[in-house]
Amino acid sequence: MKTVTIYTDGACSGNPGPGGWGAILEYQGHEKELSGGEAQTTNNRMELTAVIRALEQLKEPCQVELWSDSKYVIDALHLGWAKGWRARGWVKSDKKPALNPDLWERLLALTELHSINCHWVKGHADNPKNNRCDELAVAARTAIAAPER
Repeated sequence: MKTVTIYTDGACSGNPGPGGWGAILEYQGHEKELSGGEAQTTNNRMELTAVIRALEQLKEPCQVELWSDSKYVIDALHLGWAKGWRARGWVKSDKKPALNPDLWERLLALTELHSINCHWVKGHADNPKNNRCDELAVAARTAIAAPER
């Protein structure tokens, strides 16, 4: 099984507001950068989208080392919260509705294809790949917020 390292980040202005996401995939010394944005979204939706879009790039089941500064994404995957929300009909343990079930459904389906190790990294700190993902996300958000005329 191939091992792919993925770094992701999301950015949003207003929350909700214009948002962007960025991802870097690394495999055997090769890198691929991805980014995109939405006009009306939230930071958490952009964090989820970054992971989804990165995993969608994989053409076969892989061992994935996922790095993100989103505790929401990392904890929900690593600690099994998202699977619990799905099992309860997208209701959290506190009986409140889980947010972003559409994206979680897509992400959980992708996690069933791959073996994923989740790693939380402090945002805006000393991880160059996470910082690059932040740059990609902010650039995508900026492009959405102020489109060229």
